[in-house]
Amino acid sequence: MASTNRVIVYGGRGALGSVCVQHFKSKGWWVANIDMTANEEANENVIVKATNCLNEQAEQVMTEVGQVLGEQKVDAILCVAGGWAGGNCASKDLFKNIDLVWKQSVWTSAISSQLAAKHLKPGGLLTLTGAKPALKGTGGMVGYGMAKAAVHQLCQSLACKNSGLPSEASAVAILPVTLDTPMNRKFMPDADVSSWTPLLYVVELFFSWASRVDRPASGTLLQLVTSGGQTEAVAAL
Repeated sequence: MASTNRVIVYGGRGALGSVCVQHFKSKGWWVANIDMTANEEANENVIVKATNCLNEQAEQVMTEVGQVLGEQKVDAILCVAGGWAGGNCASKDLFKNIDLVWKQSVWTSAISSQLAAKHLKPGGLLTLTGAKPALKGTGGMVGYGMAKAAVHQLCQSLACKNSGLPSEASAVAILPVTLDTPMNRKFMPDADVSSWTPLLYVVELFFSWASRVDRPASGTLLQLVTSGGQTEAVAAL
């Protein structure tokens, strides 16, 4: 661990997470990946074991990250794990999908929050991944909206006094609409990709904030709105 700067990417094997790992490594940062599978570009990997118990998964991740870091602290924790599932309240897969997105978004965000409380440097950064559509009702994707709204609430709670984060640390949530990922292009081949947010735009935001440049206030829910290939970051009111 010779590098001065360190970052943990929760979900570092996914589309956005992989770009995070690549970008921060290219800047000379030490990078740890937490995911169901390893990212060979990361300096260290913590492989999450599938379970139906949040407490079991949290204990496993917390223990193994503690073993990797020892007494070292990190500058940033980027929680970019997540996923999508549709369906309204009449869907036969309603409860299956709620369970899935809850594990993908809420479990990972909660574990990332405790990792930040324990391993983040004072003045460090925690990012969470919400969704702009979850700022209001999501009738056609009930479980997804519920999970992302919970992430938004967690981010705002982390900005409160006595949240458990280190002194001067910040929690910021990004709220994209659609990210320009290979899977989204595969499953929506006819979509207008000029309204999709490029992954590199998001990662460059993360890097600036992790470097304490133009970082939003803690608790900010930052909407990422892309139109005509141009992205604007706008705080939700």
